[in-house]
Amino acid sequence: MKTRFWFQYKTMSPAVSSPKWLSNCARVLYSIICFVVFLIFDLLDAVFCVIYRYLDERIEGEASPCCCSNSKRQNKKKIYVTNDEDDGLSDSLYERKSIFRELGFLLLGRKRENSNRKCSKGFGRSVNRWSDCGCESCLSWVNDGDYKLHFVMRERLIGRNCRGYPSENVIFLHGFLCSSSFWSQTVFPHFSEKVNHNYRLIALDLLGFGKSPKPRDCLYTLKDHVEMIEKSVIQPLQLSNFHLVAHSMGCIIALALAAKYPKSVKSITLVAPPYTSSEGNNACLNALAMLAGKKLWPALSFGSSFMSWYEHLGRTVCFVFCRNHRIWERILKLITRKRDLHFLTIDLTRHTHQSAWSSMHNVICGGAKFMDSYLIILTKGGVRINVTQGDKDQVVPMECCSNFKLKAPNAEINIIPNADHSTVIFGREKEFAHSLEHTWTSCC
Repeated sequence: MKTRFWFQYKTMSPAVSSPKWLSNCARVLYSIICFVVFLIFDLLDAVFCVIYRYLDERIEGEASPCCCSNSKRQNKKKIYVTNDEDDGLSDSLYERKSIFRELGFLLLGRKRENSNRKCSKGFGRSVNRWSDCGCESCLSWVNDGDYKLHFVMRERLIGRNCRGYPSENVIFLHGFLCSSSFWSQTVFPHFSEKVNHNYRLIALDLLGFGKSPKPRDCLYTLKDHVEMIEKSVIQPLQLSNFHLVAHSMGCIIALALAAKYPKSVKSITLVAPPYTSSEGNNACLNALAMLAGKKLWPALSFGSSFMSWYEHLGRTVCFVFCRNHRIWERILKLITRKRDLHFLTIDLTRHTHQSAWSSMHNVICGGAKFMDSYLIILTKGGVRINVTQGDKDQVVPMECCSNFKLKAPNAEINIIPNADHSTVIFGREKEFAHSLEHTWTSCC
């Protein structure tokens, strides 16, 4: 027995320590591979910056502004100190670290985009870049004359108040690279007859996505998105009160809208909100690192980091897929033998690189500077806040949910087991619809 015990002890001891040794080696190897891969991307992005500058000048007569030049990075910080009003641009646009940028590889003299420009000016110029899609579907909003967001509204004639308006209004905001179909084709069919009779459901295509306008020169700041919602829905429909429901990126816009109308918002339901603590001067960069850090795996994280860190490589991806979305859709229909593609597949390419790139940085990352102030306003106003998140979410870490609870102690947190960023709603649409009804009814 002693010999057997001694043999087991001698053979098991290395086995206990080897996994730790192997895991350390694996981490080091992974870090080296990450460094090399993203170093190559840094170089390629710098090369494509030169290529696109040349092509823009040859095709359009002038080079489109980009975020590669860091000559005014320090000036930008001085502007923030001297001006009371923030320009809405995220630090992550110009402060993203790149070895080739730091070495002065790009001496192109590109100027930073004018932060005083408004979306209205963008409509007056050519609608799209040569590298953006110009098909009838993508430019359908141009012929409307008065540029407003596209939205889907569901209401019944009964259940109205004495003034003829529906008793309740609900605004739905989708997430990144989605559209109003995210709500209208999933949750809307599962509401009860009571909701169908007494509620007006409004699902928006956010600025730059779906069938909404995609102005070329717009900076797609948080303020731009909120102002377009006001212009397109709140003012024309005369909404004196409303509920808000949002997913992912739409949660940040919903908080900004609610903070502007705290007396009008009855409740706000946030699904997978990308909330990061806004303490300190590096709030935007911290949000970029948390939500789109440079990772090779999982694939979704790699895609987020690739499209968020590399402006010109991302433009190339949009040129290949978004500009030629009609070709890819035909190919997918042939492969899958389906007459109609899933709405998520279609929404994935219905944007421009400018709208996606700027919204990613100026809303998701840039919104980190304002989130705490929004939550303070809503908490003081007694607005009911519900947060729903899946515990398997690879896009928005659970840490975001924990931070949210610290800043909004009265918020109701609902963690869905075995659900990720999309299945937190997909696959449980009926359950989610019923939870929304319960929230709205309790507020009334």
